[in-house]
Amino acid sequence: MFIGRERELESLNRLYQSDQFEFTVIYGRRRVGKTALISRFIQDKKAIYFMGVESNSRQNLENFSRNIMEYSVNAQAETIFSSFQAALEYVFQLSQKERLILVIDEYPYVARSSKSLASTLQLLIDQYKDSSRLMLILCGSSMSYMEDHVLAYKAPLYGRRTAQMKILPFDFEEACRCFKNFSDEEKALIYGIVGGTPQYLLQMNDRMSVEDNIKNTFLNPTSFLFEEPENLLKQEVREPALYNAIITAIATGASRMAEISSKVGEPTSVCAAYLNNLISLGLVQKETPYREKASRKSIYHIDDNMFRFWYRFIPANSSIIARGAADLAWKRIEPNLSDYMGKVFEEICRQYLWKLLLKGMSPVEFCDLGRWWGTDASTHSQTEIDIMGVQEPDTALFGECKWTNEKVNQGVLEKLIYRSSLFHYSHKYLYLFAKNGFTEGCMNTAGKAGNVFLVSYADLLRFLLS
Repeated sequence: MFIGRERELESLNRLYQSDQFEFTVIYGRRRVGKTALISRFIQDKKAIYFMGVESNSRQNLENFSRNIMEYSVNAQAETIFSSFQAALEYVFQLSQKERLILVIDEYPYVARSSKSLASTLQLLIDQYKDSSRLMLILCGSSMSYMEDHVLAYKAPLYGRRTAQMKILPFDFEEACRCFKNFSDEEKALIYGIVGGTPQYLLQMNDRMSVEDNIKNTFLNPTSFLFEEPENLLKQEVREPALYNAIITAIATGASRMAEISSKVGEPTSVCAAYLNNLISLGLVQKETPYREKASRKSIYHIDDNMFRFWYRFIPANSSIIARGAADLAWKRIEPNLSDYMGKVFEEICRQYLWKLLLKGMSPVEFCDLGRWWGTDASTHSQTEIDIMGVQEPDTALFGECKWTNEKVNQGVLEKLIYRSSLFHYSHKYLYLFAKNGFTEGCMNTAGKAGNVFLVSYADLLRFLLS
């Protein structure tokens, strides 16, 4: 089952139809669906597909040669090229006669084992680009390697690519399309638990309850999700122990640099370097109050739902999980799920507002959305706003998100109205999002205000899936 990636497929097909030399770089985190996208794209086209392995240059060259020979009917399958340059030159020459796609998947594995590969590609691209009809695709999961050694200004291949795609996890709308049998609430919970990474979504069974899905994966020592975050870190970083400690600190409530440093027992200078690496991997995000420059108010949060869920609940229960006590672990997790889902619901609500904007239905044409927190000057107390967006010069949007079983009452709306008054915009629009709807008093207050939109989760989901 192939879901989503319509824009990426459209872009690849447009490049393919140019019938001239194209060089596309595709990169993104592991499990995000890069290979599935490429496989879908080349399934009805003439293509040579080669996946690099974490081995030496000789092994990769043999595998590459075999893939070329399997495509070329005029050559014997056991032929091994003398070098990557000879193999690649053969492909470039083939592509002078016909439209041909060459995919080198997990390119970092090949390039690390063959140090001259990038320079060889540079040489051959410069030599053949005007006469070749090759569509070259380099794909990699090591985002730092792809950005530093393929896309960066100082990289040998810089300036040769004609397109690049950073493949991101599915958003909530796309994740929902993976499941037919989950209830509306279960869809949100599953997204909150595994996020939008396709490989993780495939581990979820929509004919089972959320509880049973969690027990069969995160609370099952034989499931690959049970050790997935730690295994991914081992592949991406050299000192996974300290990275583990930092992510755990954030997942369990430490959000500011000083708090993280204190919790892991390392100087802030050390933590800062590790956090920057986690940010580059797409696992952690540094956030400042909306429209404020970087300051001491900056906080860090885990930017991937699967990592956030795992580090929030699994390490603390690892001993009992290892002993097969999944039921006991679930009893400890379940009471905290509603609180955990608060941030997830905020993310879903932001996606709703973006779709509203893109469909031309938003009263505020914002350029970005964010969260704001700071000091209320009149009460000298800390306050925050879940979602905020601004349209210059004097229009703003303010949002509050409540993932609770109770209907949202008038007091929550009045609090949002008050917090919006801390900002002096002439035109303000307020969005109140609720899991289970609103009380009559809240609806009456919203009606009188005239600038308030009440959005239940059911209405939100219906709009996203429309």
